[in-house]
Amino acid sequence: MNITIYHNPDCGTSRNTLALIRNTGVEPEIIEYLKHPPSLATLTTLISDAGITVRDAIRQKGTPYVELGLDATHLTDAQLLDAMLVHPILINRPFVVTPNGTRLCRPSELVLDILPLPQKAAFTKEDGEVVIDREGQRVK
Repeated sequence: MNITIYHNPDCGTSRNTLALIRNTGVEPEIIEYLKHPPSLATLTTLISDAGITVRDAIRQKGTPYVELGLDATHLTDAQLLDAMLVHPILINRPFVVTPNGTRLCRPSELVLDILPLPQKAAFTKEDGEVVIDREGQRVK
């Protein structure tokens, strides 16, 4: 089963997403994108396949977004992508790629929409929110 997560182990959303993937019994390919940033082509494909805009893919909180002037509305997608490649912390996370699609999994339970296998057990996020019940069903 081919599943890839662009992961930041310091991010709770990313950790929860990884745990939901593992809760299906699959060990995904984990790319710590801060250590191994994607290429321009890969980043562009992730954003396009996820059906989001480049601006949607930029993380603002805890990044040099404002300091770099990336909030300027005149900047092109190419300029924003260049900034993301120079400063990978600007890449929002986690992106997950499965045979069923690509998503920016914020919140983490968005990964459930693209996982090819069902959840095997109950799952509670780090903040205590129950996402999967004892029967392996999503809690709404």
